[in-house]
Amino acid sequence: MFFISNILISTPEKYLTQLQERTYETLEKLQIPFERVNTDEAISMEDCIEINQKLNVNIVKTLFLCNRQQTQFYLLITTADKQFKAKDFSNQLGISRVSFASADQLEHLLGVKIGAVTIFGVLLDKDQVVQVVLDEDIVAQEWYGCSDGTTTGYMKIRTSDVIHKFLPYTDHLPKVRQI
Repeated sequence: MFFISNILISTPEKYLTQLQERTYETLEKLQIPFERVNTDEAISMEDCIEINQKLNVNIVKTLFLCNRQQTQFYLLITTADKQFKAKDFSNQLGISRVSFASADQLEHLLGVKIGAVTIFGVLLDKDQVVQVVLDEDIVAQEWYGCSDGTTTGYMKIRTSDVIHKFLPYTDHLPKVRQI
């Protein structure tokens, strides 16, 4: 049975990663309210189904991509039910080809391991090398569900807080596209 805690509205007692700590510090600083749960390790979108039900939100699909030269990086945020098509995404951004960035790049640039990719990773992108790309369908939703930078912590916040408070704070203004 997959463990999911009761819904919490306070920060964790102990932080598991630097990014998780920065995430909650930033939410408090920006006065962004959240609901969160602790879980067993969740890696796939299938693992998130029970989390969705508990938090009454749909956890977003967050993909970390790069160009062929591995000089440009993209954090694509879309709905869990959409299939990613690299060719279509590349065409929308006017670049030759994208692929998934390596686990090493993910950890180096965003401070997370595979399965914990989150919008909050841009807190560690001080050199502004990651472009955030939001699916229009995400922007249209009232609530935004995501990892807190770990594979065992998930949260629900207002999408408007992500777009109008959090991303400007990090100097990562998103491109909005229909994915």
